[in-house]
Amino acid sequence: MPHVTTSHIDLRIYASYVAGSVDLEGEEIARLTEAASAHSINVVIGIIERAGNTLHCTALMIDPQNGVVGKHRKLMPTGSERLIWGFGDGSTLDTMDTPAGRTGAVICWENYMPLLRQAMYSKGVEVYCAPTVDDRDTWASTMTHIALEGRVHVLSACQYITTDQFPDDYRFDHELPGGETAIRGGSLIDDPTGKLLAGPVFNEETILYADLDPQAKTRGHLDFDSVGHYSRPDVFKLSVDTSPQHSVNFE
Repeated sequence: MPHVTTSHIDLRIYASYVAGSVDLEGEEIARLTEAASAHSINVVIGIIERAGNTLHCTALMIDPQNGVVGKHRKLMPTGSERLIWGFGDGSTLDTMDTPAGRTGAVICWENYMPLLRQAMYSKGVEVYCAPTVDDRDTWASTMTHIALEGRVHVLSACQYITTDQFPDDYRFDHELPGGETAIRGGSLIDDPTGKLLAGPVFNEETILYADLDPQAKTRGHLDFDSVGHYSRPDVFKLSVDTSPQHSVNFE
């Protein structure tokens, strides 16, 4: 594998990317919280969070009455994402109580991390948000598995975006498999039995709606609860460090 240096990265594009990132104390978040309050809605939204001189891929949780009540920073950036984003830690495995149930978020390929999924199930997540950039057909089967494994409603959002929506100074270094389509979507909603309630929708922008049955999770746990009666704590245990990790600590 060739050694990658900053000479292989367009630093001007990176600087532009940083300029478009979001400070949690900034006006962008204030506008989101105002909109959530005005429309009485809970919001889970993905942002590129700027924390000092490091960027994080973050899912933000906004309550209409209380504003920002939680966030989840992606624990493990995938592949070349590690050149751009910092790692999250266990202090941001947050959830949010909503009228539809306790809501949490696991980002993209984090959903392939069994221990992270187990931690979220243990937090009592009922509405499991899985924002992703994986637009392959196989993603839907992963979401079905999670719905069944956690007995959760799964909401997975994947963007539909074409090359003409990118800035004029952004270049694509190779031909895309989808031609002018950079990411083809595939958003969907599953219920706790793995039944598809909406989607997956490809190659168009849309909004998905579904009626969620809160009792579906309760009924589903009759025969399976991965963190309860179907677990074997005498054999397997998961320890989760929820403390913030800092490189500098002032005592």
